[in-house]
Amino acid sequence: MDAVLTTRALTDELKKLCFALGFDAVGIAHAEPLDSERHRLDIWLEKGYHGTMYYMERTRDKRLDPHLVLASVKSVIVVAESYDTHFRHTNCPENGKLSRYSWGDDYHDVLLPKLGRVAEWLTEQIPDCESKAYVDTGPVMEKQWARRAGIGWQGKNTNIISRRIGSFFFLGVVLTSAELEPDEPIADYCGTCTACLDACPTGALVEPYVLDGSRCISYWTIETKPTTEFPTDIRQRLDGWLFGCDVCQDVCPWNRFRKESHNEAFMPRLGETSLALNAVLSMTEEEFRQRFRQSPIKRAKLAGLKRNARMLHTSIECPQESDAHETDHFR
Repeated sequence: MDAVLTTRALTDELKKLCFALGFDAVGIAHAEPLDSERHRLDIWLEKGYHGTMYYMERTRDKRLDPHLVLASVKSVIVVAESYDTHFRHTNCPENGKLSRYSWGDDYHDVLLPKLGRVAEWLTEQIPDCESKAYVDTGPVMEKQWARRAGIGWQGKNTNIISRRIGSFFFLGVVLTSAELEPDEPIADYCGTCTACLDACPTGALVEPYVLDGSRCISYWTIETKPTTEFPTDIRQRLDGWLFGCDVCQDVCPWNRFRKESHNEAFMPRLGETSLALNAVLSMTEEEFRQRFRQSPIKRAKLAGLKRNARMLHTSIECPQESDAHETDHFR
């Protein structure tokens, strides 16, 4: 009984610390192999929905079993922090829209130090405790652990959705050898809604809960090499996005309840939620380094951002023709 009480007290204090650090949600999952997710991941990989993100194949086993990442792991701590601000996108044909997550500072730089503090605190409570923190930085299936830890359910757009804070939030994970009290997963509240599938510009959501990453605008504008040209069908459906895409979250009814972030780190730099395409095309390397230092946008590199701007210029000059059969082809 004392051990149970100790575990409960440790868990309660840990959650208090996480909220004090500025996280908007925290949950715990028991560390075990993700056996129920194995089949879905394998099918996703077999169909090539990961595109050129070959690291998903290389790290497949580690993603499915946290013990291959930290042998002593007993608990998985999952935190969420909103990045949605009071700013909104504006429609301007001469500009390219930026995904909300990229408006401010790099989320890795914001969340990882706080997760490091969580790991330090665990060591202070349990001297021989081992912990590893990740923010989209290792072979960890953050969304599946968030679902198991009760942060939210995985929606039809494949994002984690919370009834309390919506889906515009970053996830962080700490694998730890500490024995913590797990939370319960919550129900799926997507119901019969198909707003995200209907709205996806490229038809990347091929069916509920399945994203073909190789069709996703975020994949093409962020993950592909700067020398990679977009296929015509993708270029014609960019929908004004220069870096990333928020459409499947923008249309989600649950984001009426999203929590607004007041973290200055996530506010749009220079108040910009989009960039003038001509300014991007004429940007120098030094201007790029200055403008996007410690920004998620630096991932695309200047060459990639210019490539995206050119693709957008082309899509504006040659707009997609209305063709119902083309749209049906991507469902």
